[in-house]
Amino acid sequence: MLTHAQLTDLRKELHQHPELSCCEANTAARVESLFEQFSPDETYRNLGGHGLAFVFNGAQAGPTTLIRSELDALPIQEINQFDHRSVVDGVSHKCGHDGHMAIVSSLGAALNHQRPKQGRVVLCFQPAEETGTGAIDVVKDAQFAKIQPDYAFALHNYPGLALGKVAVRSGTFNCASRGLIIKLSGKTSHAAHPEDGISPAIAMCQIIQQLNQLPTLLTQQGLKGKSWVTVIHAKLGEVAFGTSPGEAVVMATLRSETNVCMQTLVEQAETWARLYAKESGLEVSFSYDDVFQASVNSDEGCERVLAACRHTNTDYVLMDEPMRWSEDFGQFTAVAKQGAMFALGAGETGPQLHNPDYDFDDQLIPIGKALFLDLIKQINGLD
Repeated sequence: MLTHAQLTDLRKELHQHPELSCCEANTAARVESLFEQFSPDETYRNLGGHGLAFVFNGAQAGPTTLIRSELDALPIQEINQFDHRSVVDGVSHKCGHDGHMAIVSSLGAALNHQRPKQGRVVLCFQPAEETGTGAIDVVKDAQFAKIQPDYAFALHNYPGLALGKVAVRSGTFNCASRGLIIKLSGKTSHAAHPEDGISPAIAMCQIIQQLNQLPTLLTQQGLKGKSWVTVIHAKLGEVAFGTSPGEAVVMATLRSETNVCMQTLVEQAETWARLYAKESGLEVSFSYDDVFQASVNSDEGCERVLAACRHTNTDYVLMDEPMRWSEDFGQFTAVAKQGAMFALGAGETGPQLHNPDYDFDDQLIPIGKALFLDLIKQINGLD
C-alpha cells in the first residue's frame, strides 16, 4: 500500500512536471511505471492519445466499473513559490488533475492487495480533458470496446465548497459549452471610398448585440433550462485608417444546462448571423472549438455516491443546479448508462480553479480514495 506521504510526493512530482492536452506522454509514462508494482491484470496504452487503463479482475463474473482521472494540465504560468512549483514555463496543474491522479493511483495500490470479488475495475487516466476532445477520443478508440463499463465515476475537486464535503446531483452535473467563431467576409476598400467596399461593421455589431440577448429571448420563447452567451472577442479589419475593412470575426462562448438547449442556442445564433450577414451583403462561416457535452449523472449513480458518503461519514449536499463549468466525463456516463461525477470540496477560502496561485489540497487524497473504494465495494465487492 502507498502511504499518504508517498501519495503526496507523487502528487507533487506530477505537479512539477505538467503537460498540456495531447502532450501527456511523460505523465502517462510516470503513471504506468508506478502501476507496474500494482500488478494489474491488463494494461491498455495509447488510449485515445496518451491515455491509460489498468484492469483489475474479480474471480466471478459481474459488472465493469470505470474510475476516471485526467492527465493534462493548463497553459497557465504558475505564480506559487513552493518547492513543488511547475518547472515548465507557462504550463501548470491549475485544475487539480495532479491530485486526481494521486487519488486514482491510490486505488491501484489498494486493488493490488484487495481484488474485486466480481466483475472488474478499470482505472482510466484520460488525456486532453481541458480541450474537450480526450473523452471522445478514448471512447472512440477501438481498445475501449474491451473495457466497456457498466458504471463510470469521477470526482473533481471544488474550491468554494467546505473541505472534504461532496456535492452531487442526479441529471445534469456539468453544463454543455462550446466556443462559437463567426467569420464575416465582405470587400475591403479605401477609407475615402467606403461605398466601393462591403464592410462587416454593422453586421458585426448586430450579431454581438443579438448574442448577448439570446438567452433572454430563448427563455421568453419557453425554452426549458438555463443558458448563457459570453462574447469573448471581436475583430474588425486591421488598424489602418486609410482602409474600410472587409473582414470581421466574432467569438463567443455558448453554455447551457442541457444538450438540447445547446443545440437551440447554436441554431438560433447561426440563424441570426446569417440574417445580418445577408442584409449587409456578406459571406458568413461558422466553426466551433472546445466543445463539451453536458455531463449527466444517472439516478442510480447519484444514489451510489450518496451511499458512499454515508458509509464513509463524509458530509454531502444535493445540488439544486448544475455546475456551470464544463467537463467531458459525460462521454463515459453516456456509454456506461450508469454512473456519476461529484465535486469534492477543496475549502471555502482558497484560490479558484484555473487561477495562477491554485494548488491541490493533499488532504483530499484519502477522502477521494475512501469514496471510490466504497463505490467499488457496492458494485463489485472486495475480497
